[in-house]
Amino acid sequence: MSVDRRILLGMLAAAVCGPARAAGPTMSSVTAYAFSFPGLHGGTLKLADYAGKPILIVNTASFCGYTPQYTGLQQLWTRYGNRGLTIIGVPSNDFGGQEPGEAHEIGEVVKGMGVTFPIAAKAKVSGAGAHPFYKWAAAEHPSNQPSWNFHKYLVGRDGHVAGVFATGTEPTDTRIIQAIVKELPA
Repeated sequence: MSVDRRILLGMLAAAVCGPARAAGPTMSSVTAYAFSFPGLHGGTLKLADYAGKPILIVNTASFCGYTPQYTGLQQLWTRYGNRGLTIIGVPSNDFGGQEPGEAHEIGEVVKGMGVTFPIAAKAKVSGAGAHPFYKWAAAEHPSNQPSWNFHKYLVGRDGHVAGVFATGTEPTDTRIIQAIVKELPA
C-alpha cells in the first residue's frame, strides 16, 4: 500500500494544527451584562438589569455637530422603550474636547434636548483608559470602535454586540430601527 507524501503531510498538518477557525468578530463568553456605568447624577446603570432586551449605548457630547442626534435617540426611546429597548448615553470628552462640562452642565444640555433615557457619568470610551464596556466592545468588534462622538453599539438580547453604527448614522436610520426591532422581545 503506497501513500502519496503530499496526502500524508496534509493529514499530519491537520492533526497538529486542528480545525480551521472562521474569520469574523471575536465573541467572548463575557457579555455586556457584566458591566455597569455610574449614573450622571448618582446611582449605577447595571447592564444586567436589561438582560434579554436590546440596549443602544451611545457615546455623546454636548458641544458636537452631532449633538442634535439626541433628538433621534429620544424618538427611539419613546417609540421602543415600552417594548424593551434601553438607550444609555455615555458622555465623553475623548473627541475634540466637546464634553468639557461637569455632571450638572451635561444634565442641563440633555434636559434642554428633551432627553429622558438614562445618561451615564462622563467616561473615556477610547484608548487604554477606556471604560471596561468599551474595551469589551472593541474586542468583540475590533474594526468598529468609536472614532468620534455619537458612535452607537446595539447590544442584543444575548448580551453580545448585535450592531455597530458609525457617528454619521442617524438614530432613526432604517438600519438601526431594523436591528432594534429584530432584537426586541416577541
